[in-house]
Amino acid sequence: MGVIADFLRAVRQLFDARFTGVLLRAVALTLGLLAAASLGAVWLVGLLPSSFDLPWIGAVPTPFTAVRGLALGAMVFLSAFLMFPVAAMFVNLYLDRIVDAVEARHYPGLPPGRAMGLGEALTSGLKFTLIVLGVNLVAMVLYLISGPFAPLVFWIVNGYLFGREYFELVAQRRLETGEAGRLRGKYSWRIWLAGSLMAMPLSVPVVNLIVPVLGVATYTHMFHRLRQSDRLSRPRTEVSGS
Repeated sequence: MGVIADFLRAVRQLFDARFTGVLLRAVALTLGLLAAASLGAVWLVGLLPSSFDLPWIGAVPTPFTAVRGLALGAMVFLSAFLMFPVAAMFVNLYLDRIVDAVEARHYPGLPPGRAMGLGEALTSGLKFTLIVLGVNLVAMVLYLISGPFAPLVFWIVNGYLFGREYFELVAQRRLETGEAGRLRGKYSWRIWLAGSLMAMPLSVPVVNLIVPVLGVATYTHMFHRLRQSDRLSRPRTEVSGS
């Protein structure tokens, strides 16, 4: 129930001005990049010759004119799958704003967390995007052979990636990297479950653009809840020394 409660608290804050500002920026940047990539693919195909000359035969038409339409269709189709990883990359740039908004509303009195620099946010976002794309390309074999269970496999795979990335990013704002990793390892199945639940709408175009924002907010609540639970479960001497 804790995972569901964390998610519902994030949903209730979705229309917070700081959330909508990040969401609108991420959506605009994502759709703009995908539209530019689609038009760029069509433009590149348009540079290919419509015909070429052969000796004694003359002009021979090429299929590149038809390929132009196919290129646009392929890019539009691919965009549905690229929306989430691209949106996640842009949301990383504004992760601190989302976490600060959650903590200001639900955890007042906390000292400021460690903010990510622009370079760190860009590197982290690009790395996560490439990992998601690479893992899903490799997992295509599993999706094909799992038949009706393909959506379940998709949720499990992407839930793990989603949880690992965002929980650690949120945790590292207030913990050392090693301690953040220890906390994630201790509660890994809960973090994985939360990620899998949020991975369910990833296959729905446009809706999946909201998931990274909700994910950061959900894992902010989860981090504070699990950190408190971890403190209560550890010996007092160990907690005071950490």
